[in-house]
This record gives sequence, structure tokens and C-alpha cells, in this order.
Amino acid sequence: MQQRSQGFSGPPAAGLRLGFVTGATPDRWAARWRERYPAEPLELVPVTEAEQETLLRQGDLDAALVREPVHRAGLHLVHLYDEQPVVVVPADHVLTAFERVDPADLADEQHVLPAPAALTLREPQLDFPAMTQREAVEVVASGAGVAVLPMSVARLLHRRDVTYRPVDGLEPTGVGLAWLVERDDEQLQRLVGVVKGRTARSSRG
Repeated sequence: MQQRSQGFSGPPAAGLRLGFVTGATPDRWAARWRERYPAEPLELVPVTEAEQETLLRQGDLDAALVREPVHRAGLHLVHLYDEQPVVVVPADHVLTAFERVDPADLADEQHVLPAPAALTLREPQLDFPAMTQREAVEVVASGAGVAVLPMSVARLLHRRDVTYRPVDGLEPTGVGLAWLVERDDEQLQRLVGVVKGRTARSSRG
């Protein structure tokens, strides 16, 4: 295993480090793991979508709840669920008059994050600097543009001066459990079983 990056100390010898991308909620699985395997500590590590795969591949994490897609070479991935894309807008934006919006409704908006490829944008886009999702919500609150995010992220980063609306016609984003092929051992398979809802007596599958 490669040397761990600065800021990440190694896991306990008998334990696991489970990363989770912004918006994912691993608490119920962590509680189930701790109930079944109290002698094997499970540490939850928040990660960003930009760093999720790097931290996993360089050995800072034993497994991670990642936002798809990820490069599959050398990784196992179990798809868990899909997320509805939403558009985050200022609280007084015209789109707040609708319960849901269509991709065409976003064609004339400035997007502070890279817009989904399925959107056809009529307005030339401003050259916004790279930013985190939290920073993007702050920029939206300033009135400079909108941002398309997974619903769980929009809920997590919600503030009083912004709101969000589901966008119909866009592909959902997936969340999955990923781990290195070389790390595929009995302990990791027990974690997979917990996440997939297997009982303590269930066989692998």
C-alpha cells in the first residue's frame, strides 16, 4: 500500500476507513457495522467528489461511497441508488414559481458549475473559476448564476437565500460503494454485505 497522504492517519489495524462523498449518508450502515463487529472500528471520512477516487486508489480509504461515474479499472463498484438532479437558484429567482423545471428552462442561465452535457445553453457562459459545491451555492446566493447538483447535495448545503427545483429530463446521478480489487478480502465483503442489507447469517451474493 502506498504511503498515506498528508492529513490522513492510518486506520486501526483491525478497522476500516470508509469515505463518503458529499450528500451521502453512511450513518445507518456504520451503526449496523458497529453493532455486528464492535472489535473492528469503522471510521467515516468525508471526501469531495473531486478527491474520492484519488484517496481510494492511493490507500487513504479502504472503501468509499462515491458519486458515479468513476474509472472502473482496478475497482469494484456496487451501485446503491440514483439521485434526482436539481437546479439551485436564488430564493427570488423566476424558476421558484414552478415545482419542477425542464432542461429548456435553464438554457438562458449562467451556470456556476459545468453544466450537464444534456443541457443546450443559448447564452455564452461566463468563465467561472473551479469551485467546490459549497462555494457554488454561495455564488448562486449572490445572484451570479445557477448550479445543477444532486438533490442530496442541495439539501445538505441549503441556505435561506437559495432554493432548488427538480430538473426533469436529466440523467440521475448514481451513488455506489467502491473499493480496490486488490483490497477485496473477507472484511471488505462483510462491509459490502452490511451496505447491501444482508443479515449477519446471509451468504455472499
